[in-house]
Amino acid sequence: MDVQVIVDFKNKIINNLKQVIIGKDHVLDLVVMALISNGHILIEDVPGTGKTILARSLAKSMGGKFSRIQFTPDMLPSDVTGVSVYNQSTKEFEFRPGPILANIVLADEINRATPKTQSALLEAMEEKQVTVDGTAHMLPEIFLVAATQNPIEYEGTFPLPEAQLDRFFVRIRIGYPNSQSEKNIIRSQQFSHPIMKISKVADVDELIEAQREIHHIHVSDKIEQYIVDIIQKTRFHEDIYLGASPRGSLALFRLGQCAAAFDGRDFVIPEDIRKIAPPALSHRIILQASAKMQELDTEEMIEDILKAVPVPGG
Repeated sequence: MDVQVIVDFKNKIINNLKQVIIGKDHVLDLVVMALISNGHILIEDVPGTGKTILARSLAKSMGGKFSRIQFTPDMLPSDVTGVSVYNQSTKEFEFRPGPILANIVLADEINRATPKTQSALLEAMEEKQVTVDGTAHMLPEIFLVAATQNPIEYEGTFPLPEAQLDRFFVRIRIGYPNSQSEKNIIRSQQFSHPIMKISKVADVDELIEAQREIHHIHVSDKIEQYIVDIIQKTRFHEDIYLGASPRGSLALFRLGQCAAAFDGRDFVIPEDIRKIAPPALSHRIILQASAKMQELDTEEMIEDILKAVPVPGG
Protein backbone atom coordinates (compact mmCIF):
# COMPACT_ATOMS: atom_id res chain seq x y z
CA MET A 1 0.00 0.00 0.00
CA ASP A 2 1.02 3.63 -0.46
CA VAL A 3 -0.20 6.14 2.13
CA GLN A 4 1.39 8.95 0.14
CA VAL A 5 -1.23 8.49 -2.60
CA ILE A 6 -3.92 9.40 -0.06
CA VAL A 7 -1.91 12.28 1.41
CA ASP A 8 -1.22 13.77 -2.03
CA PHE A 9 -4.88 13.59 -3.01
CA LYS A 10 -5.95 15.16 0.30
CA ASN A 11 -3.44 18.02 -0.01
CA LYS A 12 -4.51 18.88 -3.56
CA ILE A 13 -8.20 19.07 -2.67
CA ILE A 14 -7.77 20.89 0.64
CA ASN A 15 -5.30 23.47 -0.68
CA ASN A 16 -7.79 24.24 -3.43
CA LEU A 17 -10.72 24.55 -1.00
CA LYS A 18 -8.73 26.85 1.29
CA GLN A 19 -9.01 29.57 -1.34
CA VAL A 20 -12.71 29.78 -0.52
CA ILE A 21 -13.22 28.30 2.95
CA ILE A 22 -10.97 30.28 5.28
CA GLY A 23 -9.95 29.26 8.79
CA LYS A 24 -11.84 25.95 8.83
CA ASP A 25 -9.13 23.34 8.26
CA HIS A 26 -10.85 20.72 10.45
CA VAL A 27 -14.02 21.05 8.33
CA LEU A 28 -12.08 20.53 5.10
CA ASP A 29 -10.39 17.44 6.55
CA LEU A 30 -13.79 15.90 7.31
CA VAL A 31 -15.08 16.68 3.83
CA VAL A 32 -12.16 14.95 2.13
CA MET A 33 -12.34 12.03 4.58
CA ALA A 34 -15.96 11.46 3.58
CA LEU A 35 -15.02 11.76 -0.09
CA ILE A 36 -12.31 9.11 0.20
CA SER A 37 -14.60 6.93 2.34
CA ASN A 38 -17.21 7.05 -0.44
CA GLY A 39 -19.68 8.51 2.04
CA HIS A 40 -22.23 11.30 1.89
CA ILE A 41 -21.88 14.64 3.68
CA LEU A 42 -24.47 16.63 5.62
CA ILE A 43 -23.45 20.26 6.17
CA GLU A 44 -25.66 21.86 8.80
CA ASP A 45 -25.44 25.42 10.04
CA VAL A 46 -27.14 28.80 10.04
CA PRO A 47 -27.47 30.67 6.72
CA GLY A 48 -24.43 32.51 5.42
CA THR A 49 -21.67 30.33 6.88
CA GLY A 50 -20.55 28.89 3.52
CA LYS A 51 -22.42 25.57 3.30
CA THR A 52 -23.33 25.83 -0.37
CA ILE A 53 -20.01 27.40 -1.32
CA LEU A 54 -18.16 24.49 0.28
CA ALA A 55 -20.17 21.91 -1.67
CA ARG A 56 -19.78 23.83 -4.95
CA SER A 57 -16.05 24.25 -4.41
CA LEU A 58 -15.64 20.53 -3.77
CA ALA A 59 -17.43 19.73 -7.02
CA LYS A 60 -15.26 22.19 -8.98
CA SER A 61 -12.11 20.66 -7.45
CA MET A 62 -13.04 17.22 -8.77
CA GLY A 63 -13.57 15.98 -12.27
CA GLY A 64 -16.78 14.24 -13.21
CA LYS A 65 -20.37 15.35 -13.55
CA PHE A 66 -21.81 17.80 -11.03
CA SER A 67 -25.46 18.67 -10.49
CA ARG A 68 -27.30 20.89 -8.05
CA ILE A 69 -30.78 20.35 -6.66
CA GLN A 70 -32.36 23.36 -4.96
CA PHE A 71 -34.93 21.79 -2.66
CA THR A 72 -38.23 23.63 -2.19
CA PRO A 73 -41.56 22.67 -0.57
CA ASP A 74 -43.26 22.18 -3.96
CA MET A 75 -40.71 19.73 -5.38
CA LEU A 76 -41.79 16.22 -6.40
CA PRO A 77 -39.73 13.01 -6.15
CA SER A 78 -39.61 12.83 -9.96
CA ASP A 79 -37.81 16.21 -9.97
CA VAL A 80 -34.94 14.39 -8.27
CA THR A 81 -34.90 10.91 -9.79
CA GLY A 82 -36.17 11.58 -13.31
CA VAL A 83 -39.28 10.59 -15.19
CA SER A 84 -40.45 8.27 -17.98
CA VAL A 85 -41.81 10.14 -21.01
CA TYR A 86 -43.77 8.60 -23.87
CA ASN A 87 -42.03 9.01 -27.22
CA GLN A 88 -44.65 9.18 -29.96
CA SER A 89 -42.17 8.37 -32.74
CA THR A 90 -40.90 5.14 -31.16
CA LYS A 91 -44.18 4.32 -29.38
CA GLU A 92 -42.20 3.61 -26.21
CA PHE A 93 -41.52 5.23 -22.87
CA GLU A 94 -38.07 6.79 -22.48
CA PHE A 95 -36.32 7.55 -19.21
CA ARG A 96 -35.20 11.12 -18.80
CA PRO A 97 -32.70 11.14 -15.92
CA GLY A 98 -33.03 13.62 -13.10
CA PRO A 99 -30.19 15.57 -11.49
CA ILE A 100 -29.47 12.72 -9.06
CA LEU A 101 -27.61 10.86 -11.84
CA ALA A 102 -24.26 12.61 -11.40
CA ASN A 103 -20.95 12.08 -9.59
CA ILE A 104 -21.33 14.87 -7.05
CA VAL A 105 -24.84 16.07 -6.20
CA LEU A 106 -25.36 19.25 -4.20
CA ALA A 107 -28.67 18.86 -2.36
CA ASP A 108 -29.09 22.46 -1.29
CA GLU A 109 -31.35 23.17 1.70
CA ILE A 110 -32.52 19.56 1.69
CA ASN A 111 -34.79 20.06 4.69
CA ARG A 112 -36.96 22.60 2.84
CA ALA A 113 -38.47 19.77 0.78
CA THR A 114 -41.36 17.67 2.05
CA PRO A 115 -40.62 14.21 3.53
CA LYS A 116 -41.98 12.57 0.36
CA THR A 117 -39.38 14.32 -1.78
CA GLN A 118 -36.61 13.78 0.75
CA SER A 119 -37.31 10.05 0.58
CA ALA A 120 -36.41 10.06 -3.13
CA LEU A 121 -32.76 10.15 -2.03
CA LEU A 122 -32.93 7.10 0.23
CA GLU A 123 -32.46 4.43 -2.44
CA ALA A 124 -29.83 6.45 -4.29
CA MET A 125 -27.71 7.08 -1.19
CA GLU A 126 -27.72 3.46 -0.04
CA GLU A 127 -27.93 1.32 -3.18
CA LYS A 128 -26.53 3.70 -5.82
CA GLN A 129 -29.59 3.30 -8.01
CA VAL A 130 -32.97 4.90 -8.58
CA THR A 131 -36.15 3.06 -9.50
CA VAL A 132 -38.59 4.81 -11.84
CA ASP A 133 -41.74 3.06 -13.02
CA GLY A 134 -40.38 -0.30 -11.83
CA THR A 135 -37.06 0.00 -13.68
CA ALA A 136 -33.80 0.39 -11.77
CA HIS A 137 -31.24 2.85 -13.14
CA MET A 138 -27.69 2.56 -11.82
CA LEU A 139 -25.78 5.59 -10.59
CA PRO A 140 -22.08 6.25 -11.36
CA GLU A 141 -19.36 4.39 -9.44
CA ILE A 142 -18.35 7.68 -7.82
CA PHE A 143 -21.52 9.11 -6.30
CA LEU A 144 -21.55 11.60 -3.45
CA VAL A 145 -24.41 13.62 -2.00
CA ALA A 146 -23.27 16.84 -0.35
CA ALA A 147 -26.43 18.08 1.37
CA THR A 148 -26.87 21.38 3.19
CA GLN A 149 -29.58 22.18 5.69
CA ASN A 150 -30.55 25.01 7.98
CA PRO A 151 -31.29 24.30 11.65
CA ILE A 152 -34.81 22.90 12.10
CA GLU A 153 -35.82 25.88 14.21
CA TYR A 154 -35.88 28.01 11.05
CA GLU A 155 -39.13 28.71 9.20
CA GLY A 156 -40.19 26.41 6.38
CA THR A 157 -38.04 23.39 7.27
CA PHE A 158 -38.93 19.70 7.61
CA PRO A 159 -36.77 17.50 9.85
CA LEU A 160 -34.88 14.78 7.99
CA PRO A 161 -36.09 11.28 8.92
CA GLU A 162 -33.74 9.13 10.99
CA ALA A 163 -33.31 6.64 8.12
CA GLN A 164 -31.96 9.38 5.89
CA LEU A 165 -29.75 10.99 8.53
CA ASP A 166 -28.15 7.60 9.12
CA ARG A 167 -27.11 7.43 5.46
CA PHE A 168 -24.84 10.46 5.84
CA PHE A 169 -21.28 9.50 6.74
CA VAL A 170 -20.59 12.72 8.62
CA ARG A 171 -22.49 15.77 9.80
CA ILE A 172 -20.40 18.91 9.59
CA ARG A 173 -21.06 22.20 11.32
CA ILE A 174 -18.96 24.98 9.86
CA GLY A 175 -19.64 27.57 12.52
CA TYR A 176 -18.93 31.29 12.48
CA PRO A 177 -15.36 32.35 11.62
CA ASN A 178 -13.14 34.01 14.18
CA SER A 179 -12.33 37.72 13.93
CA GLN A 180 -9.19 37.38 11.80
CA SER A 181 -10.72 34.79 9.47
CA GLU A 182 -13.78 36.99 8.91
CA LYS A 183 -11.51 39.89 8.03
CA ASN A 184 -9.69 37.66 5.52
CA ILE A 185 -13.04 36.61 4.03
CA ILE A 186 -13.94 40.27 3.43
CA ARG A 187 -10.60 40.96 1.80
CA SER A 188 -10.80 37.87 -0.42
CA GLN A 189 -14.09 39.06 -1.91
CA GLN A 190 -13.16 42.69 -2.48
CA PHE A 191 -13.05 42.39 -6.27
CA SER A 192 -14.56 38.97 -7.07
CA HIS A 193 -15.68 35.81 -5.34
CA PRO A 194 -12.77 33.39 -4.81
CA ILE A 195 -14.85 30.46 -6.07
CA MET A 196 -14.21 31.84 -9.56
CA LYS A 197 -10.54 30.87 -9.07
CA ILE A 198 -11.35 27.30 -8.10
CA SER A 199 -10.30 24.85 -10.79
CA LYS A 200 -10.16 21.10 -11.20
CA VAL A 201 -7.14 19.70 -9.32
CA ALA A 202 -7.99 15.98 -9.27
CA ASP A 203 -9.95 13.57 -11.42
CA VAL A 204 -12.17 10.61 -10.70
CA ASP A 205 -9.39 8.06 -11.29
CA GLU A 206 -7.24 9.66 -8.58
CA LEU A 207 -10.16 9.49 -6.15
CA ILE A 208 -10.78 5.82 -6.97
CA GLU A 209 -7.10 5.06 -6.35
CA ALA A 210 -7.21 6.85 -2.98
CA GLN A 211 -10.39 4.92 -2.07
CA ARG A 212 -8.65 1.63 -2.86
CA GLU A 213 -5.56 2.50 -0.83
CA ILE A 214 -7.55 3.49 2.27
CA HIS A 215 -8.76 -0.10 2.65
CA HIS A 216 -5.21 -1.22 3.41
CA ILE A 217 -4.76 0.97 6.50
CA HIS A 218 -4.32 -1.50 9.38
CA VAL A 219 -6.97 -1.62 12.12
CA SER A 220 -6.03 -3.85 15.06
CA ASP A 221 -8.43 -6.09 16.99
CA LYS A 222 -8.23 -3.73 19.98
CA ILE A 223 -9.24 -0.73 17.86
CA GLU A 224 -12.11 -2.70 16.34
CA GLN A 225 -13.31 -3.59 19.85
CA TYR A 226 -12.94 0.07 20.87
CA ILE A 227 -15.22 1.08 17.99
CA VAL A 228 -17.80 -1.55 18.99
CA ASP A 229 -17.65 -0.49 22.65
CA ILE A 230 -18.39 3.14 21.70
CA ILE A 231 -21.34 2.12 19.53
CA GLN A 232 -22.70 -0.22 22.20
CA LYS A 233 -22.48 2.57 24.78
CA THR A 234 -24.75 4.77 22.64
CA ARG A 235 -27.39 2.01 22.64
CA PHE A 236 -27.55 1.61 26.41
CA HIS A 237 -27.06 5.18 27.62
CA GLU A 238 -29.79 6.44 29.95
CA ASP A 239 -30.10 9.76 28.09
CA ILE A 240 -30.27 8.21 24.60
CA TYR A 241 -33.54 6.89 23.17
CA LEU A 242 -32.05 5.44 19.97
CA GLY A 243 -28.36 4.57 19.63
CA ALA A 244 -26.08 4.41 16.62
CA SER A 245 -26.67 1.74 13.96
CA PRO A 246 -24.08 -0.62 12.43
CA ARG A 247 -23.58 2.09 9.80
CA GLY A 248 -22.11 4.14 12.63
CA SER A 249 -19.57 1.38 13.32
CA LEU A 250 -18.60 1.29 9.66
CA ALA A 251 -18.28 5.07 9.54
CA LEU A 252 -15.98 5.10 12.59
CA PHE A 253 -13.91 2.30 11.06
CA ARG A 254 -13.44 3.94 7.65
CA LEU A 255 -13.02 7.50 8.91
CA GLY A 256 -10.47 6.24 11.43
CA GLN A 257 -8.47 4.80 8.54
CA CYS A 258 -8.64 8.18 6.78
CA ALA A 259 -7.54 10.06 9.91
CA ALA A 260 -4.53 7.74 10.21
CA ALA A 261 -3.59 8.17 6.54
CA PHE A 262 -3.91 11.97 6.79
CA ASP A 263 -1.28 11.83 9.55
CA GLY A 264 0.97 9.71 7.34
CA ARG A 265 0.40 6.45 9.25
CA ASP A 266 -0.61 3.05 7.90
CA PHE A 267 -2.28 2.02 11.17
CA VAL A 268 -5.14 3.42 13.27
CA ILE A 269 -4.68 4.60 16.87
CA PRO A 270 -7.42 5.40 19.44
CA GLU A 271 -6.96 9.14 18.95
CA ASP A 272 -8.07 8.75 15.31
CA ILE A 273 -11.36 7.27 16.49
CA ARG A 274 -11.87 9.87 19.22
CA LYS A 275 -11.27 12.69 16.75
CA ILE A 276 -13.88 11.65 14.22
CA ALA A 277 -16.51 10.16 16.55
CA PRO A 278 -18.60 13.35 17.13
CA PRO A 279 -19.14 14.21 13.43
CA ALA A 280 -19.63 10.53 12.57
CA LEU A 281 -22.14 9.67 15.31
CA SER A 282 -23.89 12.79 16.64
CA HIS A 283 -26.57 12.75 13.91
CA ARG A 284 -27.21 9.01 14.38
CA ILE A 285 -28.51 9.14 17.95
CA ILE A 286 -31.83 10.38 19.33
CA LEU A 287 -31.95 11.78 22.83
CA GLN A 288 -34.56 10.97 25.46
CA ALA A 289 -37.23 13.63 26.01
CA SER A 290 -35.77 14.36 29.44
CA ALA A 291 -32.35 15.01 27.90
CA LYS A 292 -33.86 17.36 25.33
CA MET A 293 -35.58 19.29 28.10
CA GLN A 294 -32.18 19.76 29.70
CA GLU A 295 -30.97 21.11 26.34
CA LEU A 296 -28.30 18.42 26.05
CA ASP A 297 -26.51 18.30 22.70
CA THR A 298 -25.82 15.08 20.80
CA GLU A 299 -22.20 16.05 20.16
CA GLU A 300 -21.69 16.66 23.88
CA MET A 301 -23.29 13.28 24.52
CA ILE A 302 -20.78 11.58 22.22
CA GLU A 303 -17.93 13.37 24.02
CA ASP A 304 -19.24 12.06 27.36
CA ILE A 305 -19.40 8.54 25.95
CA LEU A 306 -15.80 8.80 24.73
CA LYS A 307 -14.73 9.74 28.26
CA ALA A 308 -16.59 6.75 29.69
CA VAL A 309 -15.30 4.06 27.31
CA PRO A 310 -11.83 2.72 28.25
CA VAL A 311 -9.14 3.56 25.69
CA PRO A 312 -7.04 0.61 24.47
CA GLY A 313 -3.64 0.85 26.07
CA GLY A 314 -4.74 3.86 28.10
